[in-house]
Amino acid sequence: MSGQLQISTPTATVIDPIAGEAAKEAGTKRIGQLDPKWAAQCDDAIETMARRGIPFQAADLIRENLVGEPPHPNCWGPRFIKASKRGVVEHVNFGSSNRATVHRSICHQWIGTEAYRSAAA
Repeated sequence: MSGQLQISTPTATVIDPIAGEAAKEAGTKRIGQLDPKWAAQCDDAIETMARRGIPFQAADLIRENLVGEPPHPNCWGPRFIKASKRGVVEHVNFGSSNRATVHRSICHQWIGTEAYRSAAA
């Protein structure tokens, strides 16, 4: 075959940040209802780590035996979003996950907010 390889050009996609945020909110709500008991335990675990005042990631909650495995990997996000909105934690960095099961993929690192640590003391 001697012809030139033809690569199609993607068509323009309309980006709608409002629709994207609405889809995120709906997904967060849906995944947050999978296991309310686990969600409550995870919220407590996040608060425990936040009081320590050191950066941490979701894997640290399991490593510290503060919470078990979630019913689905996507369950972590809604818990940290909720904690962030409540002023418990704030995002400080990205890093490699400490868990071998996710092949050191990029993950969020969090720290307890100064206000939360002061109120919890």
